[in-house]
Amino acid sequence: MKIAHSETTKLPLMYKLRRINYSLIILVTACCGIGFAMLYSAAGGNIEPWAQRHLVRYFVGLLVIIILGVINIRFFFKGAYIFYAISIMLLLYVELAGEIGMGAQRWIDLGLIRLQPSELMKISVVIVLARYFHIRSYHEIGNPLHLAIPVFLVLLPVVLVIKQPDLGTAVMIALSGLVIFFIAGVRIWKFLLSFLGGIALVPIIWQFLLEYQKKRILTFLSPETDPLGAGYHLIQSKIALGSGGLYGKGFIQGSQSHLNFLPEIQTDFVFTMLAEEFGLLGGLVVLLLFFLITCYGFILSFFMVNKFARLLTIGLTTTLFLYVFINIGMVMGLLPIVGVPLPFISYGGSALLTSMSAIGLIISCHVHRDVIMGRFSDEET
Repeated sequence: MKIAHSETTKLPLMYKLRRINYSLIILVTACCGIGFAMLYSAAGGNIEPWAQRHLVRYFVGLLVIIILGVINIRFFFKGAYIFYAISIMLLLYVELAGEIGMGAQRWIDLGLIRLQPSELMKISVVIVLARYFHIRSYHEIGNPLHLAIPVFLVLLPVVLVIKQPDLGTAVMIALSGLVIFFIAGVRIWKFLLSFLGGIALVPIIWQFLLEYQKKRILTFLSPETDPLGAGYHLIQSKIALGSGGLYGKGFIQGSQSHLNFLPEIQTDFVFTMLAEEFGLLGGLVVLLLFFLITCYGFILSFFMVNKFARLLTIGLTTTLFLYVFINIGMVMGLLPIVGVPLPFISYGGSALLTSMSAIGLIISCHVHRDVIMGRFSDEET
């Protein structure tokens, strides 16, 4: 059945549901299933307190994916700046009256869930940048004056998130923004110039880092200098990863994990626990699932007719990839420990629903892949 471009946004609901990429949802479900099993293990073979909530949030997230998947992408285009403004206001609210936990002020208590606005900001930044660059010509993108606004759109939430403090999420937002800049056509020399400028600012930025953030960076460079202090968690993580061997110690049999040598095994170090219990093969299965999700996202972007959907798909796919790359990199000692969860597997309501929402938006772009938009969403060319 061939649908004309102008008719795509008027498709019946059942037809949209048939256009949904269910293979991508199956891959996400597999990751969430692994997350349920690992959270069950983290609690010593108990569905409470993490696994049951993770399962409930998965079903809520699945509903979110379907709902977002059938919504016209013009809605996200028109509402990009509104979504961004709401996310900024939530970040400002957190700064004034947010809940404090583990030494950081990052959450808003909504009763059923503690909302972390910085997670929503990751998606909002990608949407607003995709909209901004959609209506810019290649010539305009090459003009440095036209880059001032998107740079501000990225730096504002980065500064607010760093103040919480949450260096890991701030880095995620900045990197996601840079990817959109690159895909939109910003010249390589501008990235190199910004990189050199960033290096020059390192001594100044270092002065503004909190003491524990400095310790994390120094620990990453040489964890053995403080094996019982700042370097303890990283050393234990490496021991757990290595002790799993090829096949692992068995489900709920991880000694480092269950004897409390590892911190936060339900969130930041869940991959370490998985590798200890299921070994190298278990870790490779998880990496394969994330590799397939990433490939799906990039491949689907090739079918997008309009620039907004293509930028949005690539930006969200890259954001999910960065989650995985940074989390696994930090537990292996390849990156500083910055507190980034593993998508679909780590415990956390805001992080899971944000990741599921990203999948829903990618699917929406795919469902409405034939939509052609001009400089404004109501224009068709």
